[in-house]
Amino acid sequence: MPGEMPHVTIYTDGGCAPNPGPGGWGALLIVANGVTRDLSGAEPQTTNNRMELTAALEALRRLKGPSQVTLYTDSEYLERGITEWLPGWVARGWQRKGERPIKNEDLWRALHAETGRHAITWQWVRGHAGDPHNERVHRLATAARESLLAQQGSPAGGAQQPDWEIALRVSLPRGAKIGGWAARVRDLPAESEQILTGRAPVNSANQLWLIAARAVLESLPAGAAARLHAPDSYLVQGITRWVIGWRARGWQTKDGSAVKHRADWEALAAAAERLRVQWAQEGSEPLPLAEGLAARAADAAREG
Repeated sequence: MPGEMPHVTIYTDGGCAPNPGPGGWGALLIVANGVTRDLSGAEPQTTNNRMELTAALEALRRLKGPSQVTLYTDSEYLERGITEWLPGWVARGWQRKGERPIKNEDLWRALHAETGRHAITWQWVRGHAGDPHNERVHRLATAARESLLAQQGSPAGGAQQPDWEIALRVSLPRGAKIGGWAARVRDLPAESEQILTGRAPVNSANQLWLIAARAVLESLPAGAAARLHAPDSYLVQGITRWVIGWRARGWQTKDGSAVKHRADWEALAAAAERLRVQWAQEGSEPLPLAEGLAARAADAAREG
């Protein structure tokens, strides 16, 4: 019963600069006896909204068992999303009205699963209005972001400007075993660009994203600073977050199963490590040319 659960108060905050850009998140856990715990983390390429969601998700994950939770956030996106929009998304099979995709669906799904363990009251608090706990988690988020930038050798005011800007798209027709990909690669100092295309035998679109990203990164000179835009969360979240844990666990997931497409992940990680890569799931404009070329490469593979 909820009345038998321990009570925990949580404050969260997240942000990045620029947006999208390098970001940090912070959380404060306060248990009934007054003991507190600070949490924080950072990502090299993210958005304000993703950091707000991550802060709440990571805080709830730290709770050892079902709890009564009062969670304070200064993010209307988080508070309204969880209390107003989420039930409709779930009822429509994780889609917005009009069958539109949900932004940050991976985090919303994870947060929805985590909230099922607890009895949570969500409270919006005005940010930077003098609430000491809100100010505390804001400092945690900022410190995490600045620490990440210091490790990367970038100034605290923003992410390092890339030499290369990449926008990647893939195409795998239903039932096909060979997919196509295309990337627009801009050499910013030279003010020039080129389109790269390719195709590969794959078992899934997930695998195709990994193969395509690796091929593009391997085309760049060693040590180059690049920003790669892709709309696929599996690719971006995997290379920026999940790979670290998989390596530490001997290429196993948290539940002990083998990581799918391990060889492709290892090859992509090796290609990325020879460069300085910023990964962006958002912020890339539509690419009808790249999307068309990716589809054409896939169709050519089927016809061949």
